[in-house]
Amino acid sequence: MAFYIDSNKTGSSGEIAYLLKKCILHCPKKWTEIVFLCIGSDRITGDCLGPYIGHLLHPHESPRIFVYGTLSDPVHALNLEKCSRLIGQLHPHALVIAIDASLGQKKHLGYVTIGNGALYPGAGVQKNLPPVGDIHITGIVNIAGMLEHLTLQTTRLSTVVALADAIAEGILKILPAETDIISC
Repeated sequence: MAFYIDSNKTGSSGEIAYLLKKCILHCPKKWTEIVFLCIGSDRITGDCLGPYIGHLLHPHESPRIFVYGTLSDPVHALNLEKCSRLIGQLHPHALVIAIDASLGQKKHLGYVTIGNGALYPGAGVQKNLPPVGDIHITGIVNIAGMLEHLTLQTTRLSTVVALADAIAEGILKILPAETDIISC
């Protein structure tokens, strides 16, 4: 089940934090670390949501919180499989939260989705990439339809930044409680 949150609504970061914590607590996997896998390219406006969130989260890394995919070191279609293998080797007992931009219906533009289960990166642009993550977070940056690559290239930066700010703020609200979450 996926939850939809309007990132433009007042209090959206609190709702994101609440639903993310709910997903974490309902994840059956036994884990001792959290890895945020922020997917996307810094070269395409609509696809930079993940790397921008990674950029915002990176300063908050700790001994049990790790971030992969930032503006300066993005995780994208060309290196996703290698990065995923590396995460598996370095963090075999991690809860992986995968974050990516997505395309959706016009009524969901600016919405965040959160749910348990893997993320299928690149699905909106017909890329066949392996599913990643135990929990997924997506930000709907533009409308799906025709010419998805062009749609991502012409996405408004303000939409991406607003979504990224709400998502990162929601995540940061639960990180101070990471010790409580990890011990569950």
